[in-house]
Amino acid sequence: MRRYISSGLRFTLLLCLTMQLTGCVYWRLYQTKVQMEEFNHNFAILVDEDFTLTFKQPLIFSDDVLYLTKLQPTQKKQQNTEQSWKYVFRKVDDQNRVLQPEIKFHWGMTFDQNQLMTSWSLSSLFLQIAPAEFLERSIRSLASAEIFTVSKQVKADLDVVEKVSAVLPKRLDIERHLGEPLSTEQRKDKLVYRYRFLLDSPDIETGYEERAISIIKLYFDNESDDLIKMSGRFAGLKIAIDYRKLIANSGQKS
Repeated sequence: MRRYISSGLRFTLLLCLTMQLTGCVYWRLYQTKVQMEEFNHNFAILVDEDFTLTFKQPLIFSDDVLYLTKLQPTQKKQQNTEQSWKYVFRKVDDQNRVLQPEIKFHWGMTFDQNQLMTSWSLSSLFLQIAPAEFLERSIRSLASAEIFTVSKQVKADLDVVEKVSAVLPKRLDIERHLGEPLSTEQRKDKLVYRYRFLLDSPDIETGYEERAISIIKLYFDNESDDLIKMSGRFAGLKIAIDYRKLIANSGQKS
């Protein structure tokens, strides 16, 4: 049975593929997806304080990132032949005012002398809402995903996705790291927290200002207080993870 890849990641980066244009950004993204069929040969994952995905055979250029996001990184650093970028997201209210005490997370990217992306990292705070085990399995699941260009979605066969054995984060643990949500919504069997983060970008292409705003929704099971789902959009990248569909021996309802 095919379901939306809400069980893994939904990437806007893999949309509207123009297969015949072999030199375009979408072709390079498609080829990166193909590389995931031999994941361990083409990629490596390191989890320490951050989560880092290394591209052993990089195909994506720094200009591709800017073309897709329309957002400049918060910070750029040059060290020898390598360049590093950092996208910093700060917790804000509904008027985009930074809340105190400041709560933020960042995404990092590194590029080689040819401006090809060699790594992508996510800071430890982000891992509070997207635990490393689930994040890795979600990324790996893209290898078997089917791309639908019209609906701009990626679908995967969940029957072939390997499950993980991990403990789901609890609601109070999330609050300790992210603070109180801007709003809550009680549903039949779950409690939904809404957070708002703003990307600190020095240059946003006109017409794409909304891409700097990240609305994160966290779904908690009413009985267990477990985090069961996360969804959000970050610099144009849509991510939705339904943890129940990835966890081994889960007795929870979908």
